[in-house]
Amino acid sequence: MATPIAIFGAGGFGREVLQIILDINAQSPSQPLWEPVGFLADAAYAHSNLVHDLPILGSSTWLQQHADVHVVIAVGSPAAKRRIAAEMASTCGNPIPTLIHPRAWVGRNVTVGPGSIVCAGSLITTDIHIGKHTHVNIGSTIGHDAVLNDYVTLNPSVNISGNVTLSEGVEIGTGSIVIPHAHVGEWSIIGAGTVVNKPIGPNHTAVGVPARIIKTREPGWHKG
Repeated sequence: MATPIAIFGAGGFGREVLQIILDINAQSPSQPLWEPVGFLADAAYAHSNLVHDLPILGSSTWLQQHADVHVVIAVGSPAAKRRIAAEMASTCGNPIPTLIHPRAWVGRNVTVGPGSIVCAGSLITTDIHIGKHTHVNIGSTIGHDAVLNDYVTLNPSVNISGNVTLSEGVEIGTGSIVIPHAHVGEWSIIGAGTVVNKPIGPNHTAVGVPARIIKTREPGWHKG
């Protein structure tokens, strides 16, 4: 019997996550793993009643009456992911699955935490830790001994080299490269197409080739 699953986030990435679920099911069409029941969204982001023929079920309060439904957060913003995860943990406690597309390549000794999503075309080599609610978007690569902590987002076609550490809440923009042994501090944002060739501290925004810091936020800015 397929397990019911809801997707928190009804935007573009939410629709991509639905496709991941359908592609996982296609691996065994006679015994599908998941039964998508619909999308969850805060009222400000619920722009229609249906998305890909599935209903908008409500916000996290809907989960309180449906404790058997698994839920995955399909929102790109690390700060938003953290907020939604904290809200769900305090109000409902529904099961949180890990989703890995069948056409992602994941090597040995790789751990992927609950709520994390690995998209098609991703290459994840060996001896890698990926925390909870972390997104590895389409066509991204992660080299050996890398550590991606909780709530990290890799946008499409990001290249993370070996021995890289991305602290909690880091967002890496599309097409960016992080060279070996680099460290990016918590809640920093790396702009699209950036080459990170040196450590970046926490709460910074960095862009360019090579990366240069263009903005620094106060600690805790992500909680606002």
